[in-house]
Amino acid sequence: MGLNADIWAGRRVFLTGHTGFKGSWMALLLHRLGAEMSGYALAPATDPSLYDMAGISGVMASSTIADIRDGDNLRRAMAAADPDIVIHMAAQALVGVGYDDPVGTFATNVMGTVNLFEAVRALDRPVGVVNVTSDKCYDNREWVWPYRENDPLGGRDPYSASKGCAEIVSAAYRTSYLEQAGISLATARAGNVIGGGDWSEARLIPDALRAFDADQPLKLRSPGSVRPWQHVLEPIVGYLMLAQAMIGGQDVAGAWNFGPAQSGVRPVGEVVGLLHAALGVAAITRTAPVDWHEANVLTLDSSKAWAQLRWQPRWGLEKAVAQTAAWHLAVKSGTPAKDVCLQQIDAYLAEVA
Repeated sequence: MGLNADIWAGRRVFLTGHTGFKGSWMALLLHRLGAEMSGYALAPATDPSLYDMAGISGVMASSTIADIRDGDNLRRAMAAADPDIVIHMAAQALVGVGYDDPVGTFATNVMGTVNLFEAVRALDRPVGVVNVTSDKCYDNREWVWPYRENDPLGGRDPYSASKGCAEIVSAAYRTSYLEQAGISLATARAGNVIGGGDWSEARLIPDALRAFDADQPLKLRSPGSVRPWQHVLEPIVGYLMLAQAMIGGQDVAGAWNFGPAQSGVRPVGEVVGLLHAALGVAAITRTAPVDWHEANVLTLDSSKAWAQLRWQPRWGLEKAVAQTAAWHLAVKSGTPAKDVCLQQIDAYLAEVA
């Protein structure tokens, strides 16, 4: 199926979370496809940020810096944007922050989602909505089998539970209000994304790159934990293929997994080794366990996305890590971040055309 620039050219998209790492990549991808974007998000959470370095505000038709917990402001911004497609990526996205601030995490990830749907309802016309949640929304049994979209939801920690709740809220709004209004709502669940421009705290690749830049040992929380790793372009292309199917009139309402191939499901320690090899340096690590729970094993079954959307991962883990390292080294040497992002986007799109 791929992405069709003719479909996206001039298409009005309301994108929440456009100041974040993943949202910035989404904004650049939509820009490459010719969409007209309106963004709504908090100011970037890190300094530096991909949003600032890649000049994301310059590719947006409008950029509202505000909180999704402010429902009235969100409704006004969405009404002004008059979107064809809504992509909801604004979130509190870190497990550790969820433990430190459970109230803020639930307020953002649950009530922020409610506010988004109320703003969509206020448009009073059909629109396509993709709500990006997380693979952490599943009731993780710590088994080796990949989770499918119809497996039970859950979450032992505040962040994971908030994403399970966001899925339940989505299903309730879909059946109670949106279906009868002609509004298509899908939720999207991806794995651990990596890529250039992520400076989040307590996240593996950013922590490893900070240690590399400072010539310091990398402190690992759980080197044996297994995760589904994928380049950031993999799932966001999937999200747009899902939205593109909505534009084409397909019935794609419901939940969707966009995870890596099984070869991308690797232990933390192995991913670190791949990154250091791509950077051309020896890995020096230290174990630094934390006192809060993290899942040991978590994988996704994305066969539904392949069967119905013809989406599949294109870049294996080795290439995803290599592209991340190449981005970091190129930007460090002075190449503009936006140029490197667009080069990688073009290379990826050439493989999914």
